[in-house]
Amino acid sequence: MIASEILDYYGEGQEERRLNASLGRLERIRTWEIMERHLPPAPSRLLDVGGGTGVYALPLADRGYRVHLIDPVPLHVERARALSSASEAPLVSADVGDARKLDVADATFDVVLLLGPLYHLTDRRDRVDALAEARRVLVAGGLLLSAYISRFASAYDGIQEGALRDATFAAIVDRDLTDGIHQNPTNRLEWFTTAYFHRPEEIRPEIEEAGLRFESLIAVEGPGWMNQDLDTWLDDGVARERLLHVLRRLESEPSSIGASAHMVAVAHR
Repeated sequence: MIASEILDYYGEGQEERRLNASLGRLERIRTWEIMERHLPPAPSRLLDVGGGTGVYALPLADRGYRVHLIDPVPLHVERARALSSASEAPLVSADVGDARKLDVADATFDVVLLLGPLYHLTDRRDRVDALAEARRVLVAGGLLLSAYISRFASAYDGIQEGALRDATFAAIVDRDLTDGIHQNPTNRLEWFTTAYFHRPEEIRPEIEEAGLRFESLIAVEGPGWMNQDLDTWLDDGVARERLLHVLRRLESEPSSIGASAHMVAVAHR
């Protein structure tokens, strides 16, 4: 079962809006760059596990991919279905489901996206099970893109935004840094919900334990997410490309990967 506080958090409907501005906007831009670099050509079969309201799934369907979406939050699935039905390139399906036990036949998909589930599974066994399920439903050689939150994200965010001055948030950060388990005892949505924050070096062993072939780990936002006026920067085409160029240069630098809020691993069956 998905923890009730996670379902409650996403039941507020914030995720779709989050990726349209500031830090979320940079995350979305960079995630698209990474996907475009690695995805096989359309009309490949793609399973978006934890795909939310279809932020990536619907544009991928519009590009000709045969996209199935699964998410544990009923509100997300309802919204994805509504948006899909109004689209000229609808999803093949959108269903409520759990990344750890997919109701999908073996070797069905060319690509699996796990861009959300793994950082809401605080138990390592559950994360490996979700990765193993992704492997099971992939064809031989199929691509997995999986996303992670950095162990250090809340510390950096607390310094950047000033929340670290608050004793309650400081206690949250202490635990994050100690064991990676992020828990928010308050009703402040900006402090996120129950999650696991990975050290970069933890990711490859989990992927390989699930029987997948690890290829690379990529910093998504890199240090770019620490700028507090990102929308102005991203609105300027020339300045935006300068920022993205530097983030590409840094994306595989081992000494700085953990400074990114999010990381994406590339793996194959």
